[in-house]
Amino acid sequence: MSDALELVLKADCELGESPVWLADQQRLAFVDITGRRIHRYDPVSGAHRIDAVEEDVGCLAPAKGGGFIAGMRSGLWLLDETGKKTRELAENPEPAATNRFNDGKVDPRGRYFTGTVDEPKAGGTAGFYRYDGRGLVRLTNGLMTANGAAFSPDGRTLYCSDTPRFVIWRWDYDPETGAAENQREFVRIIPTETDRGRPDGATVDAEGCYWSAQYEGGRLHRYDPEGRLMAQYPLPARKVTMPAFGGEGLKTLFVTTAADDGREGGGLYACEPGVAGLAIPPFDPAI
Repeated sequence: MSDALELVLKADCELGESPVWLADQQRLAFVDITGRRIHRYDPVSGAHRIDAVEEDVGCLAPAKGGGFIAGMRSGLWLLDETGKKTRELAENPEPAATNRFNDGKVDPRGRYFTGTVDEPKAGGTAGFYRYDGRGLVRLTNGLMTANGAAFSPDGRTLYCSDTPRFVIWRWDYDPETGAAENQREFVRIIPTETDRGRPDGATVDAEGCYWSAQYEGGRLHRYDPEGRLMAQYPLPARKVTMPAFGGEGLKTLFVTTAADDGREGGGLYACEPGVAGLAIPPFDPAI
């Protein structure tokens, strides 16, 4: 596999999102949010499994003991291996008719960080949250679309983007307590009349660089820890949604996309960029 992103699975997603490597299964899981599907892909054999879920599913991560934690329209849920709900963890604190959970990532200790989307993009009513044994706690509000959740290799920097506002934020983070402080701008993208690429989902590599999917920009951006743009990786698909590392040694970069009126969207892309990703622990319901 080269360092150029190529289509590896024609998944036919309406809105592909939230890729995550399942280390115990050596498979990549990802969701089709509005298609209400959980996909699992084996990059060695090419096997592809699809499970239906009963409502829009914005994000998911493996849970300790099996199954998944998932951010859905109604709230945060534990799902079994087939995508069936087993326990509600937290109700959606926002109006479910217009706001749903959209993006999420597990921290180094097993907590889940997740954000919502204000679908009408009218009032900036979305938020970014931490979930653990203390319940669901809002870290920031006034967002339009919370995206790009990720952690630095040492776990002491937390990232989140607000896609329609073209900005990526970062916080100082304490992985022992779950406290996030000193929110500040990491990257601001300046759109043009011909380029509306904006920061969607993200991941961080072993060198501490932040990989940001550029929705409607047809590319990935790789930023160094100071927010300087290091490289761009183009895709044939315009609506790029989220990258994640997986495969042997976490050296393969997988990227989900959304359908896009006849373009090459809705599939799963991959490359080997020459840098490895970070192992992400499962969500721990007991923390």
